[in-house]
Amino acid sequence: MATVAAARPYPYDVPPQQTALLLIDMQRDFIEPGGFGSTLGNDVARLAAIIPDTARLLAGFRRAGLAICHTKEAHRADLSDCPPAKRQRGTAALRIGDAGPMGRILIAGEPGNDLVPALQAKRGEIVIEKPGKGAFYATPLDAVLRERGITHLVIGGVTTEVCVQTTMREANDRGYECLLVEDATESYFPAFKQATLEMVRAQGGIVGWTATVDQVLAALVTP
Repeated sequence: MATVAAARPYPYDVPPQQTALLLIDMQRDFIEPGGFGSTLGNDVARLAAIIPDTARLLAGFRRAGLAICHTKEAHRADLSDCPPAKRQRGTAALRIGDAGPMGRILIAGEPGNDLVPALQAKRGEIVIEKPGKGAFYATPLDAVLRERGITHLVIGGVTTEVCVQTTMREANDRGYECLLVEDATESYFPAFKQATLEMVRAQGGIVGWTATVDQVLAALVTP
């Protein structure tokens, strides 16, 4: 049993055969110019800045031989799994399904819907396409994790307060022990990220734990 000793609010155990890395929506549509994130008027450079640390975290899990899961927010081409209220909300220049510089926005199989090059999934890693913000909604994620005996999730990805936090709360309600990696997650809004970190670890870790990439990697190499 490895332990992330410096995790907050208290040490987080990492049982190797029961722990998976869950990277949320590290997609071109959210992270690169011309994607959905930038059409909403956001500075996507904030999200791109976490790619190197997230890649280090991913490499550490690969070296340790632990389970790895990637998610992508992706809708069907006919938008049958995208509620009209979701598509129509806001004043974005481009909406879900519209043609953009990297193909149709948030549509499965389009170039912009792919993971960023530095974080591409490898053979044997789980890839979940999700139509909602949470990775457990309308996906086989829970069944896939339980089939592998996973009970602990180390979580990174974007954006911290939306898809990452939603997924973490869904996982918490399903009994998973979750740790959010502070420098492997980001928001377009710094205050939203900080608030999420505080909410997650408040009240004795009511939703879960937080720690840095280096703290997690130290636990993986020094069980």
